[in-house]
Amino acid sequence: MNQTTRAITDWLASAHDVPAQARREFDVGIALVPTGAKFDAIRLPAPIVHAAAGNEDPDAVAVFLAETLPGGAVIHDAYGVGVWYYALVPPGTYTDWQVPDVECLRPGTWLGVPRLNLTARPGPYWALPPRTVGSLCTADAVADLVALSQNRLRQTPTTPERTP
Repeated sequence: MNQTTRAITDWLASAHDVPAQARREFDVGIALVPTGAKFDAIRLPAPIVHAAAGNEDPDAVAVFLAETLPGGAVIHDAYGVGVWYYALVPPGTYTDWQVPDVECLRPGTWLGVPRLNLTARPGPYWALPPRTVGSLCTADAVADLVALSQNRLRQTPTTPERTP
C-alpha cells in the first residue's frame, strides 16, 4: 500500500470509533463506517445517476461522475435489488439537505465503504474513488446532478397506452 492509499484509508477508518477495526475490515474488503464524523453520504438511486449520465455502463458512469463531481468520492453498491450510489459529502450536509426523492443519510448510519482498490463489481465498489484525504463531493454538485437527472427524465418520451 503506497503512502497516499494508506493516508486515505486511515482517514476513512478514522470515522469509526475503533479505527483499527475499520482497518481490519478494509483488509477483508468492506468496512462498516458511521456517517457524520468525517463525511455524510447522499444515497442516490441508480436510475437517477444513470439518467444524469445518459448511460448505465459502469465505465461511462465513472467518467461522468469524475467530470460532474470533481475531487469527490462515490461508492456504487451493486448488491441486491436496490442499486444505490453514495456520494460522500462534508459532515453536516444532512442538516440542510432538502433535495426531493434523494436522501442524505442521518449521522451515525453505518455505510459499507470499500477498500480503495475495489473499483469494479461484484459488490460495493468505488465508482469514483477518493484521490486524497478528505475527497468529498460538494452538496451543490450532487444537487445539480439530481436536477440534471430529473430534467432528463421529464424529457424522456413515454410510450402511449394502446386502446383496444
